[in-house]
Amino acid sequence: MYRSNTCGELRAAHITSEVTLSGWVHKVRDKGFVVWVDLRDRYGITQLVFDQDRTAKELLDNAIALGRETVIQIKGEVIERASKNPNILTGDIEVLVSELQILNESILPPFTIEDKTDGGEDLRMKYRYLDIRRNPVKDNLMFRHKVTMEVRKYLSDNGFIEVETPYLIKSTPEGARDFLVPSRMNEGQFYALPQSPQTFKQLLMVGGMDKYFQIVKCFRDEDLRADRQPEFTQIDCEMAFVEQEDILNAFEGLTKHLLKEVHSIDSGDFPRITYDDAMRLYGNDKPDIRFEMKFGELNTLAQHKGFNVFNSAELVVGIAVPGGASYTRKEIDKLVDWVKRPQVAAKGMVYVKCNEDGTYKSSVDKFYGQEDLAKWAEATNAKSGDLICVLSGNTNETRTQLSALRMELAERLGLRKPNEFAPLWVLDFPLLELDEETGTYHAMHHPFTSPKPGQLELLETNPGDVKANAYDLVLNGNEIGGGSIRIHDKKIQATMFKHLGFTPEEAKAQFGFLMDAFQYGAPPHGGIAFGLDRLVAILGGQETIRDFIAFPKNNSGRDVMIDAPATIDNEQLKELHLKLDL
Repeated sequence: MYRSNTCGELRAAHITSEVTLSGWVHKVRDKGFVVWVDLRDRYGITQLVFDQDRTAKELLDNAIALGRETVIQIKGEVIERASKNPNILTGDIEVLVSELQILNESILPPFTIEDKTDGGEDLRMKYRYLDIRRNPVKDNLMFRHKVTMEVRKYLSDNGFIEVETPYLIKSTPEGARDFLVPSRMNEGQFYALPQSPQTFKQLLMVGGMDKYFQIVKCFRDEDLRADRQPEFTQIDCEMAFVEQEDILNAFEGLTKHLLKEVHSIDSGDFPRITYDDAMRLYGNDKPDIRFEMKFGELNTLAQHKGFNVFNSAELVVGIAVPGGASYTRKEIDKLVDWVKRPQVAAKGMVYVKCNEDGTYKSSVDKFYGQEDLAKWAEATNAKSGDLICVLSGNTNETRTQLSALRMELAERLGLRKPNEFAPLWVLDFPLLELDEETGTYHAMHHPFTSPKPGQLELLETNPGDVKANAYDLVLNGNEIGGGSIRIHDKKIQATMFKHLGFTPEEAKAQFGFLMDAFQYGAPPHGGIAFGLDRLVAILGGQETIRDFIAFPKNNSGRDVMIDAPATIDNEQLKELHLKLDL
């Protein structure tokens, strides 16, 4: 038996007990006549004691020689600790060691295994197995486990069945790039790794599995950011014989369950907003509603007053910054420089200070009087002491720029509090998006999304006006889930493929199996997929998903620990009927 107890388990009630512990040497403190060793496992730390009065000299010498991260086993008696440590759960006791066995020695680690380490991110990713020993990473992985188990519990208790779907599937032209897998047994042919189990879960609905879920790995060969990985995990769900309201209620219930079980938060009904209103009020389709700063459109108030910058703009729009009237001219100039950065690309910014005495001071006083500026304040809901920031230009670009400024200011003002959670449903997305370069439409979600009831005929006349029977769940400014009611009729699906530019032959080659299945009594169905990595990170008070993945890739999609991706030898290439032309 390697251990009778864990290193986080012993309390005052265990005093006089004989115990066996195993773990890693966290720290050694040698005072000459007494040696303390902190022994660590994933459950906590227990202090071991060796002293010259009660410990054999050889044992004392062996304790002094212990290196950090060496794996040891000890036996000893639990005794009361003279100097108690209220900061750890085992702080009332220590173990007087009678036997010590080294199970495996460790060389000096490349960084300290402490909560606040001296290792940079690249170094810690290279030695991720050491990084996992640190409490922040260990706790994140345990937190992920807790969230995942609560997801499974909620869905299972509500009649969902977990079904595994294939990883080796067929490549399709929709969405991001696929990761391809050459087939050795089928020369010149390739599998693709799934970006989503989308078609398979729809086939499960045809098969009568009317409540399905799967916690599943998905793969996308796309450019990476801090909140993206080439492989990621989805909570993938589908239901049959449902309308949109059924889906929203079911998965609002899941999110409420997680907030309750993980953070003891009782949530009311989630607010809902249309895509069009989200863009108009917040400039993006995943608004953070933990704070206000809604957009106020100023076209009718600011144009035709002699200021040509506004007169020539499609959109003039502003936000009120709480307490911003106290900003100095230098601080405001820095904000102007911030919006002019290439990442934001605004041409400039107009500002209005809403003074405490009820007057206004702006950067465009030459063109606008106090009465004009008071109307701007009303439109942006600005109060005395606030600062109004105004951008103008092309509608879509300006909304994106002001949205970026809104989030930056909220960050600076401490309004994006990680321990506050503000969920929101965004509904009625456009079904199709126009590619301005090619003049063709593509699906905003995916080609299996149903149009809103009564809008199918618009596909022939005004395809850009058709709304999708789709919905996203947003939490703290991040999309955590998205889905739709699906098309379940073969003729409607064929119409959708036509508007996406597929010929009948291309549609049959790519999705014939699904179209065929629809001929055998496909029920009305819909679903949703949550990004588990992102959901866990936000519930954990962070937004970088790498911190909640055991072995993540870096921003270049590389696993620097195992050095992947890597080249393969010519024999493997030959078996796969591949030839590299470098």
